[in-house]
Amino acid sequence: MSQTQASNKVALYTLMFTMFVTMSGIGLIIPVMPRYLETFGVAGQVLGLLIATFAFSQFIFSPIAGNLSDRYGRKNLILCGLVVYGLAQVAFGLATSIPLLFLSRFFGGLGSAFIVPPVMAFVADITTYEERGKGMGMIGAAMSFGFMIGPGIGGFLSKVSLHFPFYMAGVFALIAVILSFFILPSIKPTVKVDKKNENLVKQMARSIHMPYFVMLVIMLIFSFGIANFQVTLSLFVTQKFDYTPEDIAIILTVGGAVGVVVQMFVIEPLFKRFGEMKIILINLIIAAIAMITMLFASGFAVILLVATIFSTATTLIRPAVNTLISKLAGNEQGFAAGLNNAYMSLGNMIGPALAGTLFDINRTIPYFVGTGVLLGCFLLAFIWTTTKAPHLLKAEAK
Repeated sequence: MSQTQASNKVALYTLMFTMFVTMSGIGLIIPVMPRYLETFGVAGQVLGLLIATFAFSQFIFSPIAGNLSDRYGRKNLILCGLVVYGLAQVAFGLATSIPLLFLSRFFGGLGSAFIVPPVMAFVADITTYEERGKGMGMIGAAMSFGFMIGPGIGGFLSKVSLHFPFYMAGVFALIAVILSFFILPSIKPTVKVDKKNENLVKQMARSIHMPYFVMLVIMLIFSFGIANFQVTLSLFVTQKFDYTPEDIAIILTVGGAVGVVVQMFVIEPLFKRFGEMKIILINLIIAAIAMITMLFASGFAVILLVATIFSTATTLIRPAVNTLISKLAGNEQGFAAGLNNAYMSLGNMIGPALAGTLFDINRTIPYFVGTGVLLGCFLLAFIWTTTKAPHLLKAEAK
């Protein structure tokens, strides 16, 4: 192994740690938030709006971060993003009013937006064409592991205090800053800035004419639907069963762990045997059943099982949609991937805000609405496939 290869390998591990810190920091607030927001005298609506604020900030700044990293280098953007992200986490723990909570989450989303796209681009810079898939896979695994373990970290750190998880998220972001500063090489980006680059509004307007437009709509509706479950789950079990942050952390961590295993070992064989569209249709039904079942579940073991089934179903749906969009995109892979992320972000913004508001009216409403949305998504996917693209119901030839 040459010195350059060894340096790039260490850089890749550093990028993995950076993504782990970022994603775990996003997830750790989930089990803590119900009781943390109680100290401010607020509940579901504010939680949903806080999550939507983070997603909105990501939605706005991610394209900007990608362009800036092309011009000024990945490392500089990553360092800036980690500093902003870490300070925002600490500020959230120190906040003494609702406006400060929203301000810190907005800057947290900004910091995250300045981390994720440059990290992805950095992987492309330090890997060969043949190694690109492996490098992206390692970053994806770090992200999934961060999402999985984040709620667990938050739940158990909350034993010290409700503020402590946010302070530790800031500390780990600082550690990532130090490691990135000394380890990541300062290299010129290999990706050129597209002079014909369209803004997001023009891209989404053009998406209507794309052959995969319905799949984009499915991603939007699907993301909106699952937000009803994900955002309100911690509030629901806290109010109905008086679960602690540690209890919620276990539920989320187990579901996430099963999802990671499915991503690593199960998805590819299922796609080859049944095809992506069948996986989407079947798991939309499973997710809808799991969501409505949560209203009637009682006992920790049953709730853990239902939440894990829901998590597994959604883990299978998202990559299936991504794969189909890629297959239908032809030569416009980058354009399609950008649109896919934009539609998903819209669902992630609108879903949490509505779910929190509905939860404050009645804690059962988000689950009925979410179930209806997922079933509607199933009908849209089924009708479009059977009338416009029946070939998608067939698995690839072995």
